[in-house]
Amino acid sequence: AARAAPRRQARRAAAASDSNGAEEYDYDVITIGAGSGGVRASRMAAAAGARVAVCEMPYSTKASDTTGGVGGTCVIRGCVPKKLMMYGSEYAHAFKDCEGFGWTVPEAPTHDMRTLIFNKNKELDRLHGIYLKLLNGSGVELLEGRGRMVDAHTVEVDGKKMTAKTILVAVGGRAYVPDIPGKELVLTSDDALDLEELPESITIVGGGYIALEFACIFAGLGAKVDVVYRADLPLRGFDQEVREFLKEQLEVKGITIHAETSPTAVEKQDDGSMVLKTSTGDIATGAVMFATGRKPNTGDIGAAEVGLELAPNGAIKVDEYSRTNIDSIYAVGDVTDRINLTPVALMEGMAFVSTVIKGVPQVPDHSNVPAAVFTQPPVATVGMTEEAATAALGDVDIYTSSFRPMKHTLSGSSERAFMKLVVDAATDKVVGCHMVGEDSAEIMQGLAIAVKMGATKKQFDSTVGIHPSSAEEFVTMRTVSREVRKAETPAAEAVSA
Repeated sequence: AARAAPRRQARRAAAASDSNGAEEYDYDVITIGAGSGGVRASRMAAAAGARVAVCEMPYSTKASDTTGGVGGTCVIRGCVPKKLMMYGSEYAHAFKDCEGFGWTVPEAPTHDMRTLIFNKNKELDRLHGIYLKLLNGSGVELLEGRGRMVDAHTVEVDGKKMTAKTILVAVGGRAYVPDIPGKELVLTSDDALDLEELPESITIVGGGYIALEFACIFAGLGAKVDVVYRADLPLRGFDQEVREFLKEQLEVKGITIHAETSPTAVEKQDDGSMVLKTSTGDIATGAVMFATGRKPNTGDIGAAEVGLELAPNGAIKVDEYSRTNIDSIYAVGDVTDRINLTPVALMEGMAFVSTVIKGVPQVPDHSNVPAAVFTQPPVATVGMTEEAATAALGDVDIYTSSFRPMKHTLSGSSERAFMKLVVDAATDKVVGCHMVGEDSAEIMQGLAIAVKMGATKKQFDSTVGIHPSSAEEFVTMRTVSREVRKAETPAAEAVSA
């Protein structure tokens, strides 16, 4: 704090001596919410010379009306802890797979959930501290408490009012549980990340990436897992073939799928176990988790009071520059419900700084955003699904490959991989890449550059592959699996993960 204070004082003095006649505010920017988007925007704005403060509630691994923490959902109760737990769950498969390579595990391995959670929380504490140092080192003032907008230029934090030329809302979202009998008995993703005892069985309601990732985590750790969702396939919005392939792979892993099923109630039994009542029957289980989506966290930030225009789900409506209907208030990240991914929030935060602080208008580019689902096996994608491409372009060529990865020729695992390219027949441009398989996220990050640059299938084909690897399949698929033409157009479906 001692290092950053002189920097803040210098900025205040410079602003006070500004003779351009502009109204003086306490800050140039007050950011409400210190998650990924809010921290990035605040730091970069301060680095560009702005006087910046950010509001955030006290740190906790579980979000509530009174707790949050610098780092936000991704760092504290989202992407980071989830992937750490995913790593932990993968060892079960490694113990089994190693036998085909000559290893002998003398005794059946056992797992201690408390150790995993303790070490996970220790790492989160470290990351939280790093984020605090980043803010302080950038000269951003941290205002701990709930930030509420009072008017277009005023924010109140625990009774203290401060003014800013611009307010940036970056409060993210919260887990949503539908209003059914027994909803108070269910776990959310926040709760699941802090369980100190692994239930013998768990039923997860939801067909999105959060539900499926936790299904794989719990299955890997040894629990019996049921997954319940209303659609015919999981991962709504992803490519149809990817959805079909992943469902098969989840079932191969021993996860029981209840498709086209809706939850109606949750009941607790005398022995502490649960019963999930559904439209297709009762499911007896040790615990019930709902991963039925997230809603923008706009309930208590003064959004309605100052007149911000909100969507029916509470999301803040913004224009292409992330500006709300009030000129001095902007919003970035999940609270706007555009593409709810951490790197997208970072991009939107950087565009805000360029537009508002540096005076160089920049529109966040939401096209060809890569995404991954860290199931087992994981899913990764960039660009258009086959359904969306056919609807938008008319004529597309589809290249697919499904195979058993080399590793599993000895491990004995029946896990397979799937790869797909969607090509615009008129231009030969690769407009979509999709993969289900080990290391798919790492592979897709590189392919995303090619898709973003408009690479053609011919250019893919002219690229020398790395052998032996799964990735080389993307540059060796020479034979068209099928040619889809406009007359055969299926219903459009765009990636929304």
